[in-house]
Amino acid sequence: MVVLIAAGFAWYFRAPITGYSQTAAAYSARVACSCRYLGGRSLEDCGKDKLAGMELVILSEDAETKSVTARFPLLANETATLRDGYGCVLEPWEG
Repeated sequence: MVVLIAAGFAWYFRAPITGYSQTAAAYSARVACSCRYLGGRSLEDCGKDKLAGMELVILSEDAETKSVTARFPLLANETATLRDGYGCVLEPWEG
């Protein structure tokens, strides 16, 4: 019964939940990319700068393309890439 109620709650509030998770992933990707490639810190060290409430965001990097991807499990993922003259920018969203 509890699972059914939780599923109904998640279905009813799916738009705000998805929106907040997408925002968290985008923010984390851009900040971590800047920290890693402009600040010169390791990705593990940059992960320590996460804001409260963003503990679920998982960071990974692609050193070849100088990009960082942030994933909010099952809900969202965003990638930020270092661009000459622009800093770290988010990749176009393909949702």
